[in-house]
Amino acid sequence: MRNIRTLATAGALTTLVVGATAAFGPTASAAPNTTPQKVCGSAYKTVNSAAVGSLGTVYLTYNASNGKNCVVTIRSTPGAAKDMSAYLYVPDTDASASDYGSYTSYAGPAYVYGKGHCVSWGGHIANVYVSVENSNCASFKEQRSLQVR
Repeated sequence: MRNIRTLATAGALTTLVVGATAAFGPTASAAPNTTPQKVCGSAYKTVNSAAVGSLGTVYLTYNASNGKNCVVTIRSTPGAAKDMSAYLYVPDTDASASDYGSYTSYAGPAYVYGKGHCVSWGGHIANVYVSVENSNCASFKEQRSLQVR
């Protein structure tokens, strides 16, 4: 009889722990599972960013040792694959790079040499698009746009 009571108590405690874990587990607004530095490389420092509505953020990073910029679009909450993109363009040199596809967490990286040049960059998640023109240069004021299509 004592063994039955011990098993019943253990079962009740297991149910309580599982229920508490489900009730107090991760929230829907959990942090993304990556960072711009994990995607672009540890030498790349974030120099600018733009929100893609509430869906995520596009990050512009720069590596001072090689003069390259990198752009990555990271979702706020990874999940089922969605259409996403990240792009980078240097108007002075006409150099560009992009990544487009259906991703669960991030799009990119896209790399372009940009030392001493203005850069235009952006990306999208689902139907929300963000672009930043003439960024990170003293001679122009950057222009940002956010569109929902």
